[in-house]
Amino acid sequence: MPVVVEMRQAVVMNNPRVFEATSFGADPSGKLDSTEALEKAIAAAFQGPKELFLMNGITNLGGAHIHLQGGIYKISQPLRLPTVGAGNLMIGGGTLLASDDFPTDGYLINLSSSSSSSSYNYEFITLKDLMLDCNYRGGGISVINSLRTSIDNCYITHFNTNGILVQQGHETYIRNSFLGQHITAGSDPGERKFSGIAINLMGNDNAVTDVVIFSAAIGIMVSGQANTLSGVHCYNKATSFGGTGIYLKLPNLTQTRILNCYLDYTRIIAEDPNQLTITNSFFLGDAYIVLKSVKGIAKRITIVDNMFSGSNKGIDIVQLEQSSVPFKEIDQVVVDRNNVQGMNIRATNARKSVQGNGTSWSVDFSPILLFPDLINHVQYSLRVNGNSFPNFALRNVSENKVVIESNIAVTARVFVMVNQAQL
Repeated sequence: MPVVVEMRQAVVMNNPRVFEATSFGADPSGKLDSTEALEKAIAAAFQGPKELFLMNGITNLGGAHIHLQGGIYKISQPLRLPTVGAGNLMIGGGTLLASDDFPTDGYLINLSSSSSSSSYNYEFITLKDLMLDCNYRGGGISVINSLRTSIDNCYITHFNTNGILVQQGHETYIRNSFLGQHITAGSDPGERKFSGIAINLMGNDNAVTDVVIFSAAIGIMVSGQANTLSGVHCYNKATSFGGTGIYLKLPNLTQTRILNCYLDYTRIIAEDPNQLTITNSFFLGDAYIVLKSVKGIAKRITIVDNMFSGSNKGIDIVQLEQSSVPFKEIDQVVVDRNNVQGMNIRATNARKSVQGNGTSWSVDFSPILLFPDLINHVQYSLRVNGNSFPNFALRNVSENKVVIESNIAVTARVFVMVNQAQL
């Protein structure tokens, strides 16, 4: 039995594809600069087999693992991978700390390259079980033109630009992570001064899942298409202090799904949204959604089955920002089935009934309907008391008020359903 134990230990310790940071001279105490040592570890990981490939031009490193061994490593320059395209590499298991002279425009881990033999810089790079302390000197992770990158179980703090920047490329998956410029748990006395962006998605087809953003001016900025945000909790900076939880900045090309998220005292802003879904999410502390007009476009929007909780200050759950230009291209917008407490309901579908005695019934939907002076569909019925059988007709829908008239005076109740969507 002792021989067997020794053999197993030898296999683990001599694994040729696990590169331990301290073996290359890195200081796990965080006192000395470990930049050069970690660069040597990365370079060694890239000396693997060259015969197998992922995407054309990207070498498969076979799952090489740069292991930080639970240490804290101070670095004075961004850690970059070699310029040659490569993939199937993991970095994890410790803390990176920016030194006091770290470049303020740099990122602790920079997945970018000035030259590559592939259309992508890197593929299948995994950053896992990391704490990144930017020391208020730059950002945490930069992923530029890379494919199938995973950022998993990371804690990124003290950034002054972006916690994570994703630009170009495809399919960066950020999950089970925590990001905040300042380490806090809410009600921070310095919240008004929070700055930076926790996650900046400037590429397509990415996903952010089960992530908490606890301090930043903007939680997630999205300017790329076909991204999905799910299970994200934003309490990064209250809207009353100028903060935004999620900002969708790609007018007329949104193509974003926000699912099962938690906007905690902070809002969502979408510029000229086109193909946007927000559903099964919770908005606390008068948090709301803003549709911001840039060129007057609001198309193919679904905001349904969310919960809104406020403090009875008369705040609308969905708001229109039309200071530049009013919305004029409105199509397939559905805001409905949201449950609301302490805030004003806004919807694109509404129903009411009015009891009256005479020849005219007016039903005012302006306190409920989202868009001003817009009713595209009306369905109504008249229930008359007594034996009269009047003729009646829809006369007007301007200013979101429905007017129905009958040819004779009767006592009746009018039931009306309206819809602002153009389907």
